[in-house]
Amino acid sequence: MAQICGADVDEEGFLVNLKDWTREIAIEMGKADEIDLENEETELYSERWEVLNLLRDYFEEYQIAPAVRVLTKAVGKKLGKDKGNSKYLYTLFPYGPGKQGCKFAGLPKPTGCI
Repeated sequence: MAQICGADVDEEGFLVNLKDWTREIAIEMGKADEIDLENEETELYSERWEVLNLLRDYFEEYQIAPAVRVLTKAVGKKLGKDKGNSKYLYTLFPYGPGKQGCKFAGLPKPTGCI
């Protein structure tokens, strides 16, 4: 089993124990996917964290990681219509906003992902 910052991850890079999540782990996961979650000066830094925090809040409330369709609707409702669309979310997380976003947020793999 692989590790990131001392936390166990599965073969797809998702945390085995969700309670192990830290911002540092998210940053390291992002580096592995060439997504900068560390440098506040980076384009899209705050937008990515905005979505990651929304994902964590959603999971805390519903105890499930949202599929991309549900994520898109939740982003639109909370952050506005201009951000509540697939094109915007794929700009932030090009390898799949649901799957990649949930991984960085320390959540389980969304049920809608294959």
